[in-house]
Amino acid sequence: MLYREYPPHPTLRPWVACLWTAEARAAGPAPQRHRVLPDNCVDILWQDQGKPAFAVGMMSAFIEVPSAGRVRTVAVRFRPGAARHFLGQPLAGLSDQRADLDLLWGRSVAARLDEALWVDELSDRQRLLRIEQALLERLPLLAGRMETVSLARTAVAAIEATHGLLRVESLAERFGVSRQHLAAQFRDQVGLPPKLFARICRFRRATAVLGQQAVGAAGSDWAALALDCGYFDQSHLIHDFQEFAGRTPEQFLRPPRRA
Repeated sequence: MLYREYPPHPTLRPWVACLWTAEARAAGPAPQRHRVLPDNCVDILWQDQGKPAFAVGMMSAFIEVPSAGRVRTVAVRFRPGAARHFLGQPLAGLSDQRADLDLLWGRSVAARLDEALWVDELSDRQRLLRIEQALLERLPLLAGRMETVSLARTAVAAIEATHGLLRVESLAERFGVSRQHLAAQFRDQVGLPPKLFARICRFRRATAVLGQQAVGAAGSDWAALALDCGYFDQSHLIHDFQEFAGRTPEQFLRPPRRA
């Protein structure tokens, strides 16, 4: 899998984390599987297979994505709490799901962009520029829904700033709202309950720490990692890795051997 990220147009930076490209090349006739971990983001993907573009909602666990042959993808990844404005619907119903873009933007708009991306021989960067232009054109249409600061996005920033260690009760008290009201707004705007969002933030912090270690390094102190990343103990760290990555921390650090 060849994967590359690109920074968004400056005007889109408050809402777009990055644009990205990927090219899957199967090594043989059998489908290959690529494991995708939850990252607290919503993406829209366009692929060169003649299928409709689609949005992928917030993930609560890892997924295995099969691919056969050569598949080229160009995509946009929204910041948490931003995709709600661009997709035009509550994100709670999109969690762990995907929806064709023509159902979200309308058939003619989605088809026109698909054609602009794949009819001509373009570079990946040229395709991403056309996606950026389509997003920029939607900004005036969505201005009424696009609060610069909203409860949910402020909550996202607070949770991310602590790598998921901020308790939902403390967050609700800070904003002067009930926990139930905060959770409802968060699910609508972000797509996951705030507690689960915080757990994934904490898990991503742990994977980032592991990523800084040498592959195959021996003697890792899992209890120290758990403490450093805000876990109650080592067993909670292992539980989250098994749920969000399908592996223990040790298995995550050491990639599986090839036959």
